[in-house]
Amino acid sequence: MKSADKKQTKEDYNRFRALSWTRLWTEEVPLFNQGSPEQRLDNVALIRAVGVVFIESGSPSQKAEVRTWLLDLLNDPQERIRRYAVSALPKIGAGLEEEAAFISLLQRTTSPIEKKFVSEALNKIGGSATIKNFDKLLLSSHTQQKVKAAVARSESPSSIRLYANVETSDTLAISLRCRLGLEKILCEEVEELGRKTHGLKVSAIQPGVVTVIRAAPFNLASLFALRCFDTLGFVLASVPFPKPEGHVDAIARIITSPGAKFLFQTLTEGSIRYRLDYVSKGHQRSLVKSIADQAFKLDPSILNDSRSAPWVVEVYPLGKGYSVELAPKLADPRLFYRLHDVPASSHPPLAACMARLAGNPANDIIWDPFCGAGLELVERTLRGGVTKVYGTDLSTEAVLIAHDNFSAANLSGVDSRFVACDFRQFATFEKLEPGSLSLIITNPPMGKRVPVENLKVLIHDLFAEAARLLKPGGRLIFANPLWMESPELTLRLQYRQTVDFNGFNCRLEKYNKLPR
Repeated sequence: MKSADKKQTKEDYNRFRALSWTRLWTEEVPLFNQGSPEQRLDNVALIRAVGVVFIESGSPSQKAEVRTWLLDLLNDPQERIRRYAVSALPKIGAGLEEEAAFISLLQRTTSPIEKKFVSEALNKIGGSATIKNFDKLLLSSHTQQKVKAAVARSESPSSIRLYANVETSDTLAISLRCRLGLEKILCEEVEELGRKTHGLKVSAIQPGVVTVIRAAPFNLASLFALRCFDTLGFVLASVPFPKPEGHVDAIARIITSPGAKFLFQTLTEGSIRYRLDYVSKGHQRSLVKSIADQAFKLDPSILNDSRSAPWVVEVYPLGKGYSVELAPKLADPRLFYRLHDVPASSHPPLAACMARLAGNPANDIIWDPFCGAGLELVERTLRGGVTKVYGTDLSTEAVLIAHDNFSAANLSGVDSRFVACDFRQFATFEKLEPGSLSLIITNPPMGKRVPVENLKVLIHDLFAEAARLLKPGGRLIFANPLWMESPELTLRLQYRQTVDFNGFNCRLEKYNKLPR
């Protein structure tokens, strides 16, 4: 089509698009139907406008009339009109009748461009009938995979088998990813669990990732006994190529390798579907399509699907190459208690790391001055030894959420109290005597997403309250957004680590209360 014709068609579409659905259907469509072949071709943009407008407009019966009209246009003698109808039909919801009509059109057309349009439409609406006619239709592997994934998504919904045992004679490497600065705490947690269960140990440590190996049988649920990591991925292989365009076949073969297929089959209930993601490299749509198409050719049972896939094949930069990992996508079973959240809430693995720093001595009485959704309180209490919990926040909504989340954790035998107030008035409000607490654990507002009038004064007052309310030997664990030392001489620094707080650095600190 000439550029002038494209410009005119676009102008016509904008003109039709501005009309109401009533006028489009009752005035413009009859005029189009009655027009000469030349007039109909000149007003072909009307078809697209009708498809777009009727996505949201009109009653079900009117949409049915529009669908019938578009189906009739598939038999129009003019190819361009047929192509516009092919593109418009999926917009208003196409089913078995439309699929059959597309298949029929694809079988009888000889136009390469029309074949392309119909194939793209079948990408969106193709079902079992399309699969049965794969051989006759000569569809591309990309279209075949899209159709098979859509059918699998509908007929065989997938989920992750959390408790399926993975039994393999090969040593399996697993990447546990965390925020920068939390690697050491995560390693300590892995080593602790490894001592209890055997077979789990740290094999490598890099910024933001701890690689562990487990040769003994395991299930995913046992890995989620670790609370300090953010995401996990099974390491499939590495690709030592400097440019991604050069390793399409290599990554496709990794995705369909015996090791990957073993994990897919063992840990998937339903169809095997995955999404491919180049981490830190943007969308990479063309590259992803090439790899997915090649993988489908190698093994048609493993389907690339960007919609609700239970797995993500993640490709991470690694030196001069890439690490290819298989990551499950499921609701985090560790967060069963988080019914609700609040803006600027703590990152759950960070809360778990803070809880580990606190230890789990008996008869702990703990307070979170800025409790938010209550994650630090829950994570510390889950470790045992807590007898009483206090949570305060300026936000009444946050206090209610923290209360609900703490209750959902089903932490029996722990007395809890949540109050909406300024943390500086809490001791007076609750009539707490100096030395009443053994632990203060909190992630205070940083002034990034929640405005703070004077952050330096707030942190200064937090130190003062900790020095007054903690008993000797008590601990203050908090995320310090300032390069500020404690002005309280009775608080001695025991631990400090710079941690990435989603784009800015903060210091995770632990202080012990000294006797006066």
